[in-house]
Amino acid sequence: MREFGYRRPTRVRDALAAVAGDDGARFLGGGTNLVDLMKDGIETPTRLVDVRRLPLEGVREAPGGGLLVGATTTNSDLAAHPEVRRRYPALSRAVLAGASGQLRNMATVGGNLLQRTRCGYFADRSQPCNKRSPGSGCSAIPGEHHNHAILGWSDHCVATHPSDMAVALAAFDAVVHYETLDAAHEIPLSEFYLPVGDSPQRETALPAGALITAVSLPAAAASPRSRYLKIRERASYAFANVSVAAALDVHEGIVRGARIALGGLASRPWRARVAETALTDAPATAERFRAAADAELSAARPLRDNAYKVTLARNLIEAVLTELAHRDG
Repeated sequence: MREFGYRRPTRVRDALAAVAGDDGARFLGGGTNLVDLMKDGIETPTRLVDVRRLPLEGVREAPGGGLLVGATTTNSDLAAHPEVRRRYPALSRAVLAGASGQLRNMATVGGNLLQRTRCGYFADRSQPCNKRSPGSGCSAIPGEHHNHAILGWSDHCVATHPSDMAVALAAFDAVVHYETLDAAHEIPLSEFYLPVGDSPQRETALPAGALITAVSLPAAAASPRSRYLKIRERASYAFANVSVAAALDVHEGIVRGARIALGGLASRPWRARVAETALTDAPATAERFRAAADAELSAARPLRDNAYKVTLARNLIEAVLTELAHRDG
């Protein structure tokens, strides 16, 4: 590692001031991703600003209903919160599906949203990677890509976003709250992650020097009938090949509303709007669920070695929706 400065402020404004004008400064939460990148030489910060003493921890009722989750809340505390488990169970399941218990005890909500891809070429400085070194090329397209993107990728990058939590947050129309030295702001999660395009190194719409302070879950999105299911290459502590966060509103056998987000398939959590539209006012049957999945996945562009993800995603969507359709409450 290179030498770096370290600050541990107790006020949000002091934290913002500590990174202002320094492109090499980074906020440090649990460090479960950033420190690894520092060890590999991918991140070389000039200064770390530790945010864990800021008053940004906890889960509480949001004005008008819903929940407000502080950015320094640990993943473990979020997953265990009784109101999260009751009103947004898919989110609790998604968090528990990510990493190990030890890492969840350290990792923070804000840091989880900003974690970088686990593409092997991104972590290997001997290989070209447009996300790490813009303009150098994408090694994954002609190389090893069995767990890379099939949706929304570009010729510049086919890496996938690693977060389980963000997939569930996308399904629940979460809003990201952040502050700059000028003011407090908020942005829907659907706009927070940027399309990969020709600038894969720019992953979010967060302005330089901004600090995530909270994530809100709207009351209208609450759904006890929700589920997160993840397929991975080993039973624990592995990133998704495909994951599905879904909520279903069924009345007398008819789908009144559906929320579906997919993970492991794109550079960002993929909200399955096409499938949701296809399901609304349709019979809650396996055949309709499969057809809706096929409609969503018709936009897929698999690479040489990851076409299996199309079939896996279709089957997973159908399985999750079928389970929800037959669940009480």
